[in-house]
Amino acid sequence: MDPLMLSRWQFGITTVYHFLFVPLTIGMAFATAGFQLAWYRTKKESYLRLTRFVGELFLINFALGVVTGIVQEFQFGMNWSSYSRFVGDIFGAPLAIEGLLAFFLESTFLGLWIFGWGRLSPRLHLVTIWVAAVGSAISAFIILAANSWMQHPVGYEVNAATGRAELKDFFALLTNSTALITFPHTIAAAFMTTGALLTGIALWRLIRRRADDEGAFRTTAKVGATMLLVSGLLVAVTGDIQGKIMTEQQPMKMAAAEALWTTEQPASFSIFTIGSLDGSQDVFSIRIPNLLSFLATGTLDGKVEGINDLQTQYEATYGAGDYTPNTAVTYWTFRLMIGTGILAALAAAWFLFGLRKGRVPGRFALATAIALPFLPLAANSFAWMFTEIGRQPWIVFGLMSTASAVSPTSSTFDVLVTMIGFTVLYGALAVVMVGLMVRRVRDGLPPAVADASLEHDADAALGFGY
Repeated sequence: MDPLMLSRWQFGITTVYHFLFVPLTIGMAFATAGFQLAWYRTKKESYLRLTRFVGELFLINFALGVVTGIVQEFQFGMNWSSYSRFVGDIFGAPLAIEGLLAFFLESTFLGLWIFGWGRLSPRLHLVTIWVAAVGSAISAFIILAANSWMQHPVGYEVNAATGRAELKDFFALLTNSTALITFPHTIAAAFMTTGALLTGIALWRLIRRRADDEGAFRTTAKVGATMLLVSGLLVAVTGDIQGKIMTEQQPMKMAAAEALWTTEQPASFSIFTIGSLDGSQDVFSIRIPNLLSFLATGTLDGKVEGINDLQTQYEATYGAGDYTPNTAVTYWTFRLMIGTGILAALAAAWFLFGLRKGRVPGRFALATAIALPFLPLAANSFAWMFTEIGRQPWIVFGLMSTASAVSPTSSTFDVLVTMIGFTVLYGALAVVMVGLMVRRVRDGLPPAVADASLEHDADAALGFGY
């Protein structure tokens, strides 16, 4: 219960909680824009009602994402002031740009979209939601570029006089190979998460026969399941590339992901392992030969370095110390990330098959439909845990340890009080968020309006519930 461990727990809790809303916000923004584009081109009222329905769900997630995201930046000054002093010149630049450019772009045009119903022309109004959606993606890229610098620092120089890392090449930070593959991987995961939510909601209403507009929700279920399945494939492809880059830049993380203690060539991948108490020996394991070599190197006979050998190398490079992350957590979060993602994609394929030729999946599929939105959310959470815990003991790989980044003046009492406070606050926000989402889903599609174009019907626009 020292300040370091409590600060890590606090940041972990708030980060994972915040990232529940990020992929939904990104994906729902584009889903809303897509339905509004369909309405603009076809003038079908069902697409307008779906735009309003999905748009309200999007706004709920956006609001909670903003509130929980603000806390993240406060913690850099409260809990991690030593880190902020060391990398403030580098980490502050993308954070400032994200706030001043991407977030303002997103929030400004989102405001125009919310209050522009009936006041802006249909074409201009459509543009506002698309700009807001693109703004959310830009915001994600900038934040991911900052995090990728922590995974693979580039474009910097350590000033020996000040003892601070200084940014020398901002373009190198933006084109970091880690960021360039992490961004599409994260965006694909966002679409996967949104597709699961839309599919689950639509199927719940169809199976329970609560669809006020069965045709609209059937369309939503097919769109959501297709989005989930296609984006799931993109997650797999980008994740494979990301794994190979990770092996080059952070070989210890890949070794910990397999709990590989000794170097192997070729290396097998264990689907499930029961090990000794110290994790260094297998008691029982189900393995796929050569798969880890392929995941790490792209070849079936590639060499994958083990934890023990890497520990020796790191001691020679960085000095004495323990450079092994929590192997058990890294091992299982890696598998849970993959497993929950695969289950979600398989469920999407099953539902698409069940929706063919006007059919509706039977009531036995109801439990799967309800659980479906939680699978990509779990995969996202496990992915962040793997990414951050697998990098330990580094907060900036090769440059700064997590132990040296914590605020020197923070006491155990200070961090414990704030951690409990944030946890209670986030719990309350979760109750509010779930209540709003459930109420919106139970209400179904908003009522039809007399003038579907809404070009001259500002009063109808104000009745949208925004």
